[in-house]
Amino acid sequence: MTRHFRHLLEYAAFRGLVAVIHAMPLRLIDAGSTVLAFVIHRLLPGRLTRREIAVENLHRAFGDSIDTDRIIGQMWQHLFRTIGEIIHLQRRLSRTSYLRYIRFRNRDPVVAALCSDRPVIMLSGHLGNWELAVWIFGLFGFSMGVVARRLDNPYLDRYFIRFRSNTGHDLLDKSGASGEMIERLESAGRLALLCDQDAGSHGLFVDFFGHPASTFKSIALLALRHEAIICVGYAIRLDRNNGPERFEVGCEELIDAGAIDDKNPVLALTRQYTAALERVIHRAPEQYFWIHRRWKSQPGRRRSRRGPTVSATSWAA
Repeated sequence: MTRHFRHLLEYAAFRGLVAVIHAMPLRLIDAGSTVLAFVIHRLLPGRLTRREIAVENLHRAFGDSIDTDRIIGQMWQHLFRTIGEIIHLQRRLSRTSYLRYIRFRNRDPVVAALCSDRPVIMLSGHLGNWELAVWIFGLFGFSMGVVARRLDNPYLDRYFIRFRSNTGHDLLDKSGASGEMIERLESAGRLALLCDQDAGSHGLFVDFFGHPASTFKSIALLALRHEAIICVGYAIRLDRNNGPERFEVGCEELIDAGAIDDKNPVLALTRQYTAALERVIHRAPEQYFWIHRRWKSQPGRRRSRRGPTVSATSWAA
């Protein structure tokens, strides 16, 4: 089978899935996600689902008392629900219907920052429904450059480019987007990216759940250079017993990079936004992507000079 034909088959299967999900109510998506999570969590071998990595990460973050089996099962359910929600809500979420699905936390200071003449960097992690968090800002006219990796399948890649551009966002390919990001920040534009990936042995090590995690310096360097405002945001799914809304879209912390007063501002800023992301994860640990090797790199273990180097575009999903 040629690569082109395989890509076409993958795309056809995906579009068929999209059509089915569009026709399903959210309660059926939730039920289907529960079934798929059971299959992944209970029936497939742990080596295929990276279970050992998730268990290790959870123990590192919360200690030995954490119920890893429950959290990992809920994590898989959350991931499948997220995929279904992204597809389902793109046709149903609008300026007139959003209050049926979303409530906001700390909305006013974020809107004020977005309406100012300052560049804004929206940061989040592999937590909750991160695509929805970006989508909702575009819905109200706050377009952003979304830094992300292009997909290998060109048909799927074009689909997700259209998906993000439906509300005015632009996809910036993380491989070579440095110039575009700098141009946006210089013109008081907005960027959206994820900040919780391992940066390798040359990253900046800051505590994440009490353990040093390699983190890219580039975010802090860009924010400090352009005196940007950093918003550590999220979109977490709510317990429906506590209200009618499905998600809380909020800002955990708003950080003015131009006001950082520290001998090592890059380290101080990186610590501050990492701690803010950690606080959000504490609120919904089952909605975090624990199978990512966040603590893969360790301090003091340097690669050779031929190893990968840190760039301004190395940290997005």
